[in-house]
Amino acid sequence: MTYSTRKLGSAFTWAGWIGGLLVLLLLFNKMLDHQQNPNQRIDTVQREGAQQVVLQRNRQGHYVFNGSINGHQVTFMVDTGATTTSIPLRLGEKLGLRKGYRFQVQTANGVADAWSTRIDSLRIGEMEFHNVQASLNPGFQGNEILLGMNVLKNIEMIQRGDVMILRR
Repeated sequence: MTYSTRKLGSAFTWAGWIGGLLVLLLLFNKMLDHQQNPNQRIDTVQREGAQQVVLQRNRQGHYVFNGSINGHQVTFMVDTGATTTSIPLRLGEKLGLRKGYRFQVQTANGVADAWSTRIDSLRIGEMEFHNVQASLNPGFQGNEILLGMNVLKNIEMIQRGDVMILRR
């Protein structure tokens, strides 16, 4: 084997290893995303005249799922301790939500400032809610929206083991 073909073979070997590692990285990343949000695609079932969605609990014990706000896909986390639905401020800006009046909220980390806003359309599977009051919270750094009791009070919630059934 000449020097140039050995060099070319070595380059292909390195490229193969790097490509293989990238594929493994993508697979592990997808697996971790699924563990954080096992409800990336939820189906709505019609049962006895009611809409029903079944959610699986994630590894941390939370019910995280994909839904939409004003036609934009978002990630929700069920929060029965939140009075209203709470959106990270920078995510609210991306969704085109307008800041209303400023007020203070009591959070697990203490008192914080927030802004009121209105959501035209909030969807959980095929369940749709209109004109939903929410807050824009600058203290939230993540991309998850806390689905509060102002929406949850309109839904029957049943929790058994690692499953939560939302019925409307």
